[in-house]
Amino acid sequence: MKPIFTVAAAVAAILCPMASPAMAQDNGVAATETIGAGGRPVGAAWSRSPVYAQHGMAATAHPLASQIAIDILQQGGSAVDAAIAANAALGLMEPTGNGIGGDLFAIVWDPETQRLYGLNASGRSPMGRSYDELRAALGDATSIPPLGHLPVTVPGAVDGWFELHGRFGRLGMDRILAPSIAYAQDGFPMAPVIAYYFQRNLRGFEQRLEMIGDFDNARATYFADGAPEVGSIFRNPDLAATYRAIAAGGRDAFYEGEIARTIDAYMRRIGGDLRYEDMAAHESEWVDVGCVEYRDGYELCELPPNSQGFAALQMVNILRNVDLSQWPRGSAEVLHYITEAKRLAFEDLGRFYADPAFADIPIEGLLSQEYGRRRFAEIDPARANPEPAPGDPRIEGEGDTTYLTVADSSGMMVSLIQSNYRGMGSGLVPNGLGFMFQDRGELFSLDPDHPNVYAPGKRPFQTIIPAFVMRNGAPFMSFGLMGGGMQPQGHVQVLINMVDYGMNVQEAGDAARLNHDGGRRPTDDLAGTGADLLGTLSVEPGIPAETVERLRAMGHNVEIVEDGVMFGGYQAIVRDPETGVYAGATEMRKDGQALGY
Repeated sequence: MKPIFTVAAAVAAILCPMASPAMAQDNGVAATETIGAGGRPVGAAWSRSPVYAQHGMAATAHPLASQIAIDILQQGGSAVDAAIAANAALGLMEPTGNGIGGDLFAIVWDPETQRLYGLNASGRSPMGRSYDELRAALGDATSIPPLGHLPVTVPGAVDGWFELHGRFGRLGMDRILAPSIAYAQDGFPMAPVIAYYFQRNLRGFEQRLEMIGDFDNARATYFADGAPEVGSIFRNPDLAATYRAIAAGGRDAFYEGEIARTIDAYMRRIGGDLRYEDMAAHESEWVDVGCVEYRDGYELCELPPNSQGFAALQMVNILRNVDLSQWPRGSAEVLHYITEAKRLAFEDLGRFYADPAFADIPIEGLLSQEYGRRRFAEIDPARANPEPAPGDPRIEGEGDTTYLTVADSSGMMVSLIQSNYRGMGSGLVPNGLGFMFQDRGELFSLDPDHPNVYAPGKRPFQTIIPAFVMRNGAPFMSFGLMGGGMQPQGHVQVLINMVDYGMNVQEAGDAARLNHDGGRRPTDDLAGTGADLLGTLSVEPGIPAETVERLRAMGHNVEIVEDGVMFGGYQAIVRDPETGVYAGATEMRKDGQALGY
């Protein structure tokens, strides 16, 4: 098998996201541009070793959050306790991707009951704003804006914490939140990739201040001296106070206490529609996890709509009809089949996926092997389909994020994803609370006939999805990959890397990825008016130049993207079914780290 990475790509894979002045040579050329990668005695030269540990493992997007999770495990906490602690830390340390102003989804393997549990902790639109009132507020706009109060939905993450804790927690919430409270009050050094995203978010906010309406609180909380720089000490005492209130008063402190009243008063002041009653009425939902077998006993498991998780399962059902291992991993054939499967699955996603409380979604048909075979038959092995369309899934007779995973000594494994959606979110920070509201409501459609059309008290389409892999009926891997529409296709690429090409858990995440963007979206009307059906196939520099040219000849619109931003951020934990030993992995596209004990 040919290697997926060229030597040049191996060099590019280790480049820092931002070169500091100290890295520059006298002639102005960065040192990292004049030297390549070192060698490795084992494994791929472009990767590094997974982390192995026997008793517990944590993999998150920030080393300090991973350390907090391990500390909680060593204090006797469960994997759920440690995951909540890490998530709270990331809401402080990585607010560019998540926070308690956003939503949460999780999959938990419980060794006691020997089953997977799924939690949908996503919030709903304001109950007091009708569809007609939203359209009136939008004026001539044809979609919901990404900033300001119109896309704000109820933050679901905190309720998600307490639902998970109530079922699987061991330690008190005061102990779980204590590390993040201390870091919020005393400060911590800013990590490089997160600092980069702070700069991007600030630029975006500054360009659209009129859309936000009120940016003073956000500026005071996050950008008082501009975007935080790498290594600078960042503090958020307002968030520390909010965490203290939650630790003392539980979820009711957030949804029915002073925090909810502060949110209500803030929204009334800026002309928003979210109210105390919306907060008080919020509740999470335990849902059934869906699993589809790929091959050799490996099953990919995802959460149902209103998330996009089942799009990954649809891709698996399509790709199980072809043996990808007959070609090298970096070949045009493999990338073509992955891309075409994604395009077909996302056409269905854009047509059918919505809040199941408001829409009749043909889930059984969408996930059937028969439907997967029919959709696979639509793929031309030599040519990109210029106009893919949704299928007919009926059976005869009948959506910037953080991801983390934690495992403990009992065998419990937690796959958790949490997000404010687009970057840091709406740009709105309620008075004195230290977190930004999500802008998830941007993902509602305005087509009154679409399953995902806006309605009061409705959950919008969600992009964030945790994942899990079972092997021969036993828990194998808890994993996820951040980044909007990258997530389902990223999940499938990782699975292919491991099952078809024998990569270890670290290599499977470090390997060069593709990200197809385009086609029907859940915000479009039913006809998909204006959708770019061909879309753009973005690939990382590790994809061979010969493959890129062949894909272009096959009709794909291919771009090479070098900064890694659009290709997500991966964390994973694999469990050896015989020894119980864990192997943890993160990747070079984020600041993260896997730690164990």
